[in-house]
Amino acid sequence: MQKSKPPTKLPHTFVFSWRRFFMHCAIISIGVFFGLLSWYISKPQTTRFYQTNAEQYQSIAATPHIEIFLDMNSAVSVADNEPVKIELLKGNAYFETDEDALNELEVKVGDALIRDIGTRFRVSMLKDGSGNIAVEEGQVEIHVASGMHLISAGEQADFNKLHVTEHRLITEINIAPWRVGE
Repeated sequence: MQKSKPPTKLPHTFVFSWRRFFMHCAIISIGVFFGLLSWYISKPQTTRFYQTNAEQYQSIAATPHIEIFLDMNSAVSVADNEPVKIELLKGNAYFETDEDALNELEVKVGDALIRDIGTRFRVSMLKDGSGNIAVEEGQVEIHVASGMHLISAGEQADFNKLHVTEHRLITEINIAPWRVGE
């Protein structure tokens, strides 16, 4: 009896198919979409809270270019966003920024938003939710319901969620009196 030879395999030829091509493109596109989505969402936002007691002052480095000085009985929250978002919860805070940090700081006081386009300023929050700002150097923008107001160096203004009032000149010693000894 003769042994039979195993059948020889013919080389497989590739057959192009549009259906297979679009299926692979769809799978790759979905993978890229979810990869980009996870990269975009994966950056968690951190919020830090700082508070001072009676007879206590505190200096906070919010970023390498932004420093916050808290007065007694003051509190702030710092959210690591772009730009850095700080909310003054109570009391007085003095902000000092480097030239490299211009337009990187937003301070929320009640319903008003303050954008830093200067380098040094003080913000106070009153018990009724209104505030007061004094600029030592540079300029700041106050965004309230009535619009945007620009406060320059050597000026002080009171504000609430609707409008800015009492825009006046101020001496440097009155901007942040608790920092005079530093």
